[in-house]
Amino acid sequence: SRSCRGTQARRGVVSPVAAGRVPGGGGCGADMALSLGEGGGGSRLRRQLESGGFAAGEYVKQLSQQSDGDRDLQEHRQRIQALSEETAQSLKRNVYQNYRQFIETAREISYLESEMYQLSHILTEQKGIMEAVTQALLLQADRDDPALGARRAAAAADPFLPLSAKDAAANEEGRQRTLTTLLEKVEGCRDLLPESPGKYLVYNGDLVEYDADHMAQIQRVHAFLMNDCLLVATALPNRRGAYRYDALYPLDGLAVVNVKDNPPMKDMFKLLMFPESRIFQAENAKIKKEWLEVLEETKRNRALSEKRRLEQEALPRPAPTPPESTNPFDEDEDEEEEDEPSAEEEVVDLSLEWIQELPEDLDVCIAQRDFEGAVDLLDKLNEYLADKPVSQPVKELRAKVDERVRQLTDVLVFELSPDRSLRGGPRATRRAVSQLIRLGQSTKACELFLKNRAAAVQTAIRQLRIEGATLLYIHKLCHVFFTSLLETAREFETDFAGNNGCYSAFVVWARSSMRMFVDAFSKQVFDSKESLSTAAECVKVAKEHCKQLSEIGLDLTFIIHALLVKDIKGALQSYKDIIIEATKHRNSEEMWRKMNLMTPEALGKLREEMRSCGVGNFDQYTGDDCWVNLSYTVVAFTKQTMAFLEEALKLYFPELHMVLLESLVEIILVAVQHVDYSLRCEQDPEKKAFIRQNASFLYETVLPVVEKRFEEGVGKPAKQLQDLRNASRLMRVNPESTTSVV
Repeated sequence: SRSCRGTQARRGVVSPVAAGRVPGGGGCGADMALSLGEGGGGSRLRRQLESGGFAAGEYVKQLSQQSDGDRDLQEHRQRIQALSEETAQSLKRNVYQNYRQFIETAREISYLESEMYQLSHILTEQKGIMEAVTQALLLQADRDDPALGARRAAAAADPFLPLSAKDAAANEEGRQRTLTTLLEKVEGCRDLLPESPGKYLVYNGDLVEYDADHMAQIQRVHAFLMNDCLLVATALPNRRGAYRYDALYPLDGLAVVNVKDNPPMKDMFKLLMFPESRIFQAENAKIKKEWLEVLEETKRNRALSEKRRLEQEALPRPAPTPPESTNPFDEDEDEEEEDEPSAEEEVVDLSLEWIQELPEDLDVCIAQRDFEGAVDLLDKLNEYLADKPVSQPVKELRAKVDERVRQLTDVLVFELSPDRSLRGGPRATRRAVSQLIRLGQSTKACELFLKNRAAAVQTAIRQLRIEGATLLYIHKLCHVFFTSLLETAREFETDFAGNNGCYSAFVVWARSSMRMFVDAFSKQVFDSKESLSTAAECVKVAKEHCKQLSEIGLDLTFIIHALLVKDIKGALQSYKDIIIEATKHRNSEEMWRKMNLMTPEALGKLREEMRSCGVGNFDQYTGDDCWVNLSYTVVAFTKQTMAFLEEALKLYFPELHMVLLESLVEIILVAVQHVDYSLRCEQDPEKKAFIRQNASFLYETVLPVVEKRFEEGVGKPAKQLQDLRNASRLMRVNPESTTSVV
């Protein structure tokens, strides 16, 4: 390159490549010279980039080392850019060429498909022509030879059919041939629609299907109405007159509903087939009317033919004649049997119009969500067949009705499933529950109702926002839960008033719901390490709301006690340990000095606090000028112990009796043992007298107040507290020891 030659010229060196003496070597490198050269250099660069082992990083690294200056790199970059643009243009040409070939191939396939359809149509026409020619030849032969025609007619005729029936059979054969010809145009229906002697085409035509929810056009279809079913086929694109199988509906389970015109939506009718429905639009009002009339008439004819078949099956069959017996006693038995009417001779009349239309009416009621009407029809049928014998037609009718009952039950079960909307409260489930009970499914109705309500309660608890103080959240939680529980209990009592066996299921459900409530309650109150006073207030609120259930005769207080006892025990023991640790800490710093409250206001406040704790004779322990003749440790212990007792009594129930009593004894022992040990170890007479005064306050004032308040809150005295107060020494201490045993 020029940059390379200039650099070498400045150094006094002439490149062999520049001089043309060494082809492919020296200077900036043979590879660089060839790759950047004109003519064959471009093809070499292309081959180098297209090679399988090409590494872009190594190539750029080598190019950077061999290049001398920025200009060489710019020229190489332009060559690569030009090569990229050339490759892109070539790729576009190839894609366009392949796309044109693809379009031509698709067009050829479409032409071939059309020719195949035309060929099939021509073959069908040829078949019809051949049959017509055959019939004409047979008729001509019969005219030429009347005897041969008579013999053929006698061999082919059925002697039991009248002439009109023969004509009808010929007509039916023609309609079956027409049906076969038309169904050859529908792909995929040959296996789904087996040929039967009585099946024939009644009506067919093009329709447009619309979405039932949004009234948007879905597709164009062609409907084939036969005497026992309706076939719906979709039009195939690019094949005129050809269709693909879509759906097949028996006329027994099909209901037709006229859709009122609402421009631009007009000339529509709806087909109801549980559990779906479809809306179709005819070409004009006349065709729509024809569809409605022919559908109703075909359904009516189908019902009449089914009725005749049932009547034929219900006719009594003649019993075979028994052989004559030579036993003289058989005559008497035969006379007795003739006197008793046989139950099999009674024929159940199933030809009533409402019985014939019952399966269809049930489908319509289920599709229109008229659950009450469907159950009314079932009750009417059960009442009619209650005293009738179970014959084969009755069994067939029962089979059809039982299928509808299963469908109705599935719909009602879905109505009560937790996946449905939980809004509306317990009353929203009353409709489905009452119909399930009428169907004899009271156990399932009870189970689904309670599951629905459990999901509703759980959702309501989850939607509560945890904000503000804990007590405020607990008020909201108790209001939501116990209100829902009370409404559920009242609705349950209304719905299942005559099913006493379901009440045990409700009690089990209430217990499980209470467990869910206690989990949320404990997580917020006890797991968050709230103070004992806050926990006591929250438990008090829960108990008050729980008492509301007594209005309906339901007492769940024992359940909430059993579920909370573990957490409350833990809270009492935790708070007891805090008091003991605080008391020990104060005992370790005890100097046995009188309290100086400095101001009369502080002394008055202390009097109020002691009075609220139940210590009425506190004035005898006060001195002049705001002095109190008690130790700070003893006064603080008194206030803390009485506060613990008051909060614990708010949490009290019988299962916590021993836990509370043992906690009180442990707390009191810490203070009493400390006073007893100090009294033994102290040598100063004045301090010893002061210690005795504090001990007298504990034994004669504090312990009786604790004992009295405990008895008031619990309802019975505590022997352990009496023994603790009456003992002159609670624990013997080694006189030679100067350390506390506590």
